[in-house]
Amino acid sequence: MTQDIVTLPEAVVPTGAKSNSRKVFIKTYGCQMNVYDSGRMSDALAGEGYEATEDMQQADLVLLNTCHIREKAADKVYSALGRLRDMKKAREAEGREFMIGVAGCVAQAEGEEILRRAPDVDVVIGPQTYHRLPQALRKARGGERVVDTDYAVEDKFEHLPDAPKRSGPRIVTAFLTVQEGCDKFCTFCVVPYTRGSEVSRPLAQIVTEAEKLVQAGAREITLLGQNVNAWHGAGQTGEDLGLGDLLYRLSEIPGLARLRYTTSHPRDMDDRLIDAHRDLRTLMPYLHLPVQSGSDRILKAMNRRHKAAEYVALVERIRTARPDIALSGDFIVGFPGETDADFEATMALVETVRYAQAYSFKYSTRPGTPGADLEDQVPEGVKAERLARLQDLLLKQQREFAESCIGKTIDLLLEKPGRMPGQLIGRSPWLQSVNVDAKTSQIGDIINVRITAAGPNSLFAEVAES
Repeated sequence: MTQDIVTLPEAVVPTGAKSNSRKVFIKTYGCQMNVYDSGRMSDALAGEGYEATEDMQQADLVLLNTCHIREKAADKVYSALGRLRDMKKAREAEGREFMIGVAGCVAQAEGEEILRRAPDVDVVIGPQTYHRLPQALRKARGGERVVDTDYAVEDKFEHLPDAPKRSGPRIVTAFLTVQEGCDKFCTFCVVPYTRGSEVSRPLAQIVTEAEKLVQAGAREITLLGQNVNAWHGAGQTGEDLGLGDLLYRLSEIPGLARLRYTTSHPRDMDDRLIDAHRDLRTLMPYLHLPVQSGSDRILKAMNRRHKAAEYVALVERIRTARPDIALSGDFIVGFPGETDADFEATMALVETVRYAQAYSFKYSTRPGTPGADLEDQVPEGVKAERLARLQDLLLKQQREFAESCIGKTIDLLLEKPGRMPGQLIGRSPWLQSVNVDAKTSQIGDIINVRITAAGPNSLFAEVAES
């Protein structure tokens, strides 16, 4: 999932938590899967008496849930650990416990190196073993510095507790990981080495978790996976199921109004999944389908195993099934050997497909990936110029799509308060942020609104007359 590193507030405090319990602060970097993982780590720690806090100064345990996708991700983690070292020394001087843990993909990639470079770290735990975090902390409290980055033989999801009831604002949208890992081995990507091979959660386990999320107030669920449309499972009679079948099953859950999924690979977009976009009104008309390049020569060097024309034909099939669908994509410019002609092929593909949203990056070498060893690296200045041109085009298309929404009447799921009195913010079916004056509505409602204006990063609407 190629997205910028972000830092997000973590899980709110479980109700009924004791005031003398320990507190954990989780700093999350990266993609939605890390956000989901941070919440599940918080759930696992709740059984050990930890309350989640959004104030690091209150924490007895700080966990960095890391991402290894972007350039210099490990350097940023070590920089954060340097600041935490000073906090730990101050706490020790006060005679108070202060533990530091590193989780996620940098933990998986660096392992023992983290303990060597950051002597104050107590626990290093990978994304496949965070269900063993409570045991690791017990060992660390006994004086042992723990590294647990082996790929777990057991199903970690079976060993995680149910999420505790939470206080605070109602959460009406939720993430649910259904698939992890990647077998595609794109030459620019570290995911197969940090998340392992593709593994799908069982159908019944996913349905049970989705039902519990809905019972807790979720009206929209986003299914997550490194290659989410590679999900497969077995039906009640042993038949092979794919992500399309899973979406049909989840759409039957009472109270679940919306479904989304991310991130997809073009090679795993099958007929059943396209049919789901045609048939299911609960499945939102938005699809993140990365292509990375419009040049067949570069796609081959990236080991994407599809051609630009095949991608465009796939998009046409999807749009035939769901004409109102909005497309999002990922692009890498300046991959080793990319010529001006290769880049112009990418620009031509973007012009053909027309994206409502997209993520674009300069290629950066990832140690341990085949791309890092390729010759003919593109100069930074050339990469920067190409990225600027591409982003100008993508931003133009994003603005045009937003402006095309003006005058439309849509269903809007209200998610949080706005800045102004009476204002609420929701998400359109196409994942845009929408501001509306809705004094008689509340968070969790789905209301009919008319789009009145498009800003740089959001839409504005008014409640539609009934």
